[in-house]
Amino acid sequence: MDVNRLTSLFGLEGRRAVVTGGSRGIGRMIAEGLLDAGCEVIITARKVDQVTAAADEMSAKGRVIAVPSDLSTDEGIAHLAAAVEERWDSLDILVNNAGASWGEPIDDFSTQGWDKVMNVNVRGVFFLTQKLLPLLRAAATEARPSRIINTGSVNGLTPPEMDTFSYSSSKAAVHMLTKHLAKELASDRITANAIAPGPFDSQMMAFALDDPRVRAGLAGDVPLGRIGVPDDMAGVAIYLASAAASYVTGAVIPVGGGLSTIAK
Repeated sequence: MDVNRLTSLFGLEGRRAVVTGGSRGIGRMIAEGLLDAGCEVIITARKVDQVTAAADEMSAKGRVIAVPSDLSTDEGIAHLAAAVEERWDSLDILVNNAGASWGEPIDDFSTQGWDKVMNVNVRGVFFLTQKLLPLLRAAATEARPSRIINTGSVNGLTPPEMDTFSYSSSKAAVHMLTKHLAKELASDRITANAIAPGPFDSQMMAFALDDPRVRAGLAGDVPLGRIGVPDDMAGVAIYLASAAASYVTGAVIPVGGGLSTIAK
């Protein structure tokens, strides 16, 4: 085994990353993976106590900074961008992972549920990316492009069974936004890719996965027969952030055990 070549391909020593929604669930899986690969990481989430506690817990893996921010608002986006600019003069990796969901029957679906999800899942992704573009451009080179990694969903690839109309629509929008960013920013030596997770343990999925019978049913629907684990998510995030993916942009990578290959 050529350890030096593996380190060259997948190591992230000295890189700087921002992970939104990084205090728990998929965001934390990604943040911990990037830390293990050598990154310095800023994590953000709305709740001060949760993001601070998560940073403290992850600090054994490397340097991690907590910046509480509400990315559903312009003020929250500006606050996070200013905090990153205050600490760093360049940014290698931006992971737009913060997300929200909402479920109601179609006849009762509220404007509140539609706007809340779209503001976080789509609007927040675009405008945070916009605010941090100067730092991403500052880090980018032809040999080592800067990276944007957006969290989509398998529910943005195939319609879900649940009444989560704004969520599935927002994630489909994230996938197209990712492709558009990839096209627009290629000349700046910035790649943009999306991860489309299936079922993973997270607060968003807790309503289903905390019930053993529902969990077993969901796992049974996955072609590979199980719920995702942290290494599944960390691995694809490290790949997209690493030299191994320097020539990959505009991709939407399903990480759902094959769910994207079947239609309900």
